[in-house]
Amino acid sequence: MLLTIDSSAGASLALTRGETVLAAWHTEETTSHAEVLAPALHTMLSENSVTGGDLDAIAVGAGPGPFTGLRVGLALAHSLAEAWRLPLHGLCSLDALALRAVDAGIEGEFLAATDARRREVYWASYRNDDGDAQLVSGPHVGPPAECPALPAVGAGAGPYPDQLRPAALAGQEPEAWTPHAAELGRLAHGALAGELTGVLCEPRPLYLRESDAKVPRQMRQGAS
Repeated sequence: MLLTIDSSAGASLALTRGETVLAAWHTEETTSHAEVLAPALHTMLSENSVTGGDLDAIAVGAGPGPFTGLRVGLALAHSLAEAWRLPLHGLCSLDALALRAVDAGIEGEFLAATDARRREVYWASYRNDDGDAQLVSGPHVGPPAECPALPAVGAGAGPYPDQLRPAALAGQEPEAWTPHAAELGRLAHGALAGELTGVLCEPRPLYLRESDAKVPRQMRQGAS
């Protein structure tokens, strides 16, 4: 059994065993991760009578994502892995969008994009390779106008319809998608079973750019 946590855009949790999702929770809110994620986890584990001793590992979305929200999920995952003495694995959060796109029947090469603010997007390009989402390039951060001219999935595409063309998927609104822990859990299971390669990464944040927060001048080393 695997617990997966992601807070790269919205926030989500999942308990999975192989391809089976045993329980899941998510919110599309992007500013309340610190308040809702840990209580939601407690509720999910309690309702399913799961303890740390029932888990085999923890997986966490490493981003890319905005600094504050992304840190919440990673800090929670590291804390639980340490407390429960469990292996901790990282995954690129954009891979969740790519898996969902492949499940929805997208063909060829496409983009997965999330909102990076500052009129930029986090993005990576993928290819549907016989039902698997193969990474082609990324992850990157930059203006949507500089992204490859490919059909896009993910909430990064929604605000920029003139620069990013949402993929046409029947019955779907891919321009509203955010990464979900359930899909990352499925990918982690495949990687741990040896069925997928190049999926797992270090459980460290993929910020891709410098923080807006700066050390005040008077606190810098050597400042008078």
